[in-house]
Amino acid sequence: MVAYRTSMQIVCDLLTVTEESGASGINVTALLTKANLSHSRLSKFIENLTGAGLINKIEFDGKNTFVITSKGRQYLETYTKFQNLADSFGLEL
Repeated sequence: MVAYRTSMQIVCDLLTVTEESGASGINVTALLTKANLSHSRLSKFIENLTGAGLINKIEFDGKNTFVITSKGRQYLETYTKFQNLADSFGLEL
């Protein structure tokens, strides 16, 4: 049986990968690979995350790089705490 990720899990994965890339940011290709998403799905998530202020898109020389914001770090930390709490009660998010 294939276990599909929820949108919240995908957002968590994207923020985690972006945070792990550090201050230099992460490009689209690396984000696609590490988050295991198609380009069309990634584009939708990127649009939502930048709109919510969780990541910033930096355009330089025709290429996009993404960095996590302080709001994104706070979201990721809170989500992780909530996920751990849910796991302790045997619940799945």
